[in-house]
Amino acid sequence: MMNKLEEAIIYATVMHQGKVRKFGHIPYILHPLEVAQILSTMTDDEDIITAGILHDIVEDTDGTLGEIEKRFGKRVAKLVDSETENKYPEEDRRTTWKRRKEESLLVLKNSRDIGVQMLWLADKLANIRSLAGTYSERGEDMWKDLHQSDPQQHCWYYRSIGEAVELSLNKTGAFKEYIKHINFIWPGTFDREKARYRKYKEVSVDGCKRIGWGAKGEVYRYDDELVIKVFNQNNTYRDVEQEISKSRRAFTLGVPTAISFGIVSVGKLYGAMYELLDSETISACIAKNPGQVETYAKIMAELSQTIHAIKVTEEDNFPQASERLKGYIRGGIEKEDEELAERCMQLVDMLPASRTLIHGDFHTGNVFLQNGEPLLIDMDRLSTGRPIVEISDLYYFYVVLGENDPSVVEDFMGFSYQTAKAFFDYFLKYYMGTDDEKILQSVEEKASFLCYIRMVNKIHKKGKLSEKDHELAEHYVEKIRKMRTKFKKSLDLFQAMC
Repeated sequence: MMNKLEEAIIYATVMHQGKVRKFGHIPYILHPLEVAQILSTMTDDEDIITAGILHDIVEDTDGTLGEIEKRFGKRVAKLVDSETENKYPEEDRRTTWKRRKEESLLVLKNSRDIGVQMLWLADKLANIRSLAGTYSERGEDMWKDLHQSDPQQHCWYYRSIGEAVELSLNKTGAFKEYIKHINFIWPGTFDREKARYRKYKEVSVDGCKRIGWGAKGEVYRYDDELVIKVFNQNNTYRDVEQEISKSRRAFTLGVPTAISFGIVSVGKLYGAMYELLDSETISACIAKNPGQVETYAKIMAELSQTIHAIKVTEEDNFPQASERLKGYIRGGIEKEDEELAERCMQLVDMLPASRTLIHGDFHTGNVFLQNGEPLLIDMDRLSTGRPIVEISDLYYFYVVLGENDPSVVEDFMGFSYQTAKAFFDYFLKYYMGTDDEKILQSVEEKASFLCYIRMVNKIHKKGKLSEKDHELAEHYVEKIRKMRTKFKKSLDLFQAMC
């Protein structure tokens, strides 16, 4: 009686009969067999190796997942599905290349199954072996024979896969070989050290107090001296490295920031460890002493003024914050009203160019008090732009997020929505250096306009919207329509002071 692997080889041979590989014109069946061989160097799990033999059946033959599940089991079918692209048969494969790759990468990045990661690595290693061999013979002429002729797009794709599997599989020979081939075709894509043995320090946050959280991850108090920011599964080691690098750059520019001294492994996630002695977030301070919210708002206002007083050069290579605003418009309003989106884009473009440094994720959960001195963390959105962008972020966190459900702000900040709104009012007064209600109201209106744009984007990030989501999106779009005419000249907050 045949075992599962033998049956899979026969089945795949029949299904791929007559097909050849793009480069070399060798029988196609040799590719899935190569993938299975690579998998066998990483695992002896029969289901994973079987999936390697069958991984192209659904995508490239008439075979179905249902048939695979019936013959080889549910887990094998699930693994094959993770590697099966939506082919968009009615459209040209050249035009759908980037869309197909982005969609399939989401499956890899969101999976916690080590079998999925192994299967992806084995398949892409087999592919890039072939690419590297052809590249050594033909050079740049190779790309014109592929559905995607831009080599940098291929670099993005193979690099993204390497980043996604690095933490789990960086000790395998398959990963190290994969990195070498990428660096051969695209020199300098990865640090050469990644092709050598490397192990991150492993830590656990079990039993540690969670002291902050956000879209990127969660922050834990590890001990009296250390805190760890644990990034979620959508972040690669490169995201962590970039944040650490930006933190160090910000420190040299004069931003009072905590400096991370390295990446750690927290289970299957990445973490950045910071030395923050006897410190706690300003959110925690306000939660303990809500009656002192004005004092903490003043500290935050002075900190933001310190950041905004820093001017950087083009050589510092920080992104423009306005590009983030445009991303919000494209991700939300453009899906509701293209004409309105275009007019909002024009308003953003009217913001005067600026080399002012802004944090980009400025709130009390990202600021620690250490011996009375504020220290910032979370530098991944460090950018340049007008202060109104930073003000709008604050208004978003403390006011707009809670307009329909105050508990959203209360859960995020750790104190009441009423206290949150008071915090913003005090912050704005101290930041602007005035009690003039007319000036403060003008700035708040401009901030709220940008916040409503962000809220529409936030709603659309869900993908499939409920009826309630559509109603809420239209509610904010209508606010944007009414407010847009007020800001024909500028969204710059300093216009309010003229």
